[in-house]
Amino acid sequence: FLSYNNPMRRWLPFLIALAAGLAISLYYGWMVNPVEYVDTGPGSLQADYRTDYVLMAAETYQSRQDSALAARQLAFLGSQPPSEIAAEAFAFAQSVGYSQEDLQLLQNLVLAMQTWQISSGASIP
Repeated sequence: FLSYNNPMRRWLPFLIALAAGLAISLYYGWMVNPVEYVDTGPGSLQADYRTDYVLMAAETYQSRQDSALAARQLAFLGSQPPSEIAAEAFAFAQSVGYSQEDLQLLQNLVLAMQTWQISSGASIP
């Protein structure tokens, strides 16, 4: 066991260093300096999660037919006009292959937000 030609003797220091490094990094990341999220909202979501959020708003719109409610829900995603947020989500959903039913819901929401924006007098960039 103590001979240098033994593969276990060569790997043992490496494995000990690897385990120690992993333990120290986990301790540092979880105890000493953990990530703290402060005031994060839906606007900071990645594109796929933003699209899912918009899809949920589209499902709500489909059942209630309330454009103002849908616009308020989309307003949580940022300062862009609701029609623009919905259009971006629709384009992303098309590019990643959402189902035809989901695409139809998103398309209906885009049209509703464009109509709502014009009828409510909201400024169009």
